[in-house]
Amino acid sequence: MPPSELDNLPLPGHGATAERFRRLAAIARRDLVDARLAEGHADAVAIRAELGDRTQDQPGARWGVWAAAPSSVRAGHSAHGWTLTGDRPWSSGAAWCTDALVTADTGDGIRLFAVRNEAPHATALDGTWPAIGMAGSDSRTVRFAAAPARPVGGPGAYVDRPGFWHGGIGVAACWYGGALGVADTLRTAGPTLGPHGLAHLGAVDVALGAAGAVLAEAAARIDADPRADAEHLAVRVRATVERTATEVVDRVGRALGAGPLCRDGEHARRVADLTVYLRQSHAESDLEHLGRLLVKEETPW
Repeated sequence: MPPSELDNLPLPGHGATAERFRRLAAIARRDLVDARLAEGHADAVAIRAELGDRTQDQPGARWGVWAAAPSSVRAGHSAHGWTLTGDRPWSSGAAWCTDALVTADTGDGIRLFAVRNEAPHATALDGTWPAIGMAGSDSRTVRFAAAPARPVGGPGAYVDRPGFWHGGIGVAACWYGGALGVADTLRTAGPTLGPHGLAHLGAVDVALGAAGAVLAEAAARIDADPRADAEHLAVRVRATVERTATEVVDRVGRALGAGPLCRDGEHARRVADLTVYLRQSHAESDLEHLGRLLVKEETPW
């Protein structure tokens, strides 16, 4: 992706969150792999700003956030500083990233560390990402061997901040952009559609309009008060956008049949990529999470 697309993305909660989401969605509409890497880099920039990491980057640094569970990465501390050892799965941009924010067990909690992604201390393991969808994201397992690390925030600081949830909405903005890209194929076919195809096109427009409005409202609420309702907001927005993207993939397939999936390589790849990317959602577990949050809240809808 052009380096300019990673530069100067507005930080969430600073008055231009809608522009942040719009730009992430625009990248995803074009290419979901690019969006996955751009979102990780942008999230790392935001995390470091929120947790006070002012260390100067090397020129051309490309960051990832490698924090998915489960993981065997443990942090050790000596007179020479912190080191990380263990395997970190789901490391998107395993070869692309020059640096990463990595969660590790310190013995007294989970803590975030900045690590250089370079041999011999960090090695992407061949054969650990045999994916077809999102293949280009190169989300291999990375093995750390006494990798020098710099703590970013204290124990628990990575998740105990509103920005953790704002980052999750940034992922949803990428899902939304991917859904727009899939829908573009149906929109292009519009003049040739019969009544059922046109009905699907109309339903896709309704779904995308709803998801876009939810993202716009979320951006406005984040800018108005970054700390207010961040968890509830993020879980609801992600569930809404996931449902929209799933509906778009289904309706485009029903309207157009197998042709684009078999003869249009770009469309087929986008559908496969979006299908995998959406599984960053935890499906019914996220809906249960949302329900539990609602039970605890006293404020009505």
